Amino acid sequence: MNNIALGQYLPLNSIVHRMDPRAKIAAMLIVMIAIFIPAGYSGYAVLGIVVCAVAILARLRLSFVWRAMRPMLFMLVFLLIVNLLVIHEGYVLFSIGSFRVYSGAVSQTLYIVIRLALMVTITTILTATTKPLDLTLGIEDLLKPFQKIGLPAHEIAMMISIALRFIPTLIEETQRIMKAQASRGVDLENGSIKEKVVAILSLLVPLLVSAWDRAVQLADAMEARGYVPGKPRTRYKKLKMQNYDFALLFGGVLLLTMMIAMGALGCA
Repeated sequence: MNNIALGQYLPLNSIVHRMDPRAKIAAMLIVMIAIFIPAGYSGYAVLGIVVCAVAILARLRLSFVWRAMRPMLFMLVFLLIVNLLVIHEGYVLFSIGSFRVYSGAVSQTLYIVIRLALMVTITTILTATTKPLDLTLGIEDLLKPFQKIGLPAHEIAMMISIALRFIPTLIEETQRIMKAQASRGVDLENGSIKEKVVAILSLLVPLLVSAWDRAVQLADAMEARGYVPGKPRTRYKKLKMQNYDFALLFGGVLLLTMMIAMGALGCA
């Protein structure tokens, strides 16, 4: 678990850890919206500074955040290759024979990389500073107004929190299966395409079986403890907003307003 960051909670003593989960979730959603506003590189620079400041306040190390981003590297490289082959906008940066690399392709890829990096960092900060139980309570409270139209707020909050909690567990299980397969002579890196497909299948099948077993065990444990979906439940812990929680929400709205203004002004 030490090499896994996304979905892992770090029990540190910081002001971000003490904030109300509802305020952190709402602020994360507001910043997510701000990320997709075309405010140019200057806008992303402001967002990056704010996100880094929050990570520092949460006492998260840069290496921890980087571990959360490493699984995204393959997808980023894939997007870069696709953009270089498909996008032919802007001026030619350089050419290799008949193949030309355009400025529009590089710019589009850079935008995607920045957006993904910001989103992963924000999500990592949320999961690293919020206990799974608090995250469930926060999501449930935010979804409560939608219960009037028949939305099962508690069940949705429970599913989201379990999914986030299972991310590091499944990654750890994948690493364990890969080591077990490698000790039996399975090579996941070398060989032909057919051999790699067979090797990946030998990894996916036991991973799916293990995930199914964990889900069944979790369901049995919840049922043994008297959990019944849809039934009214009491709470031992009550959430209460503090002044710094309202300050966080105000800062998120202010940041979103700034991004909208920068996008309207066409900041580069």
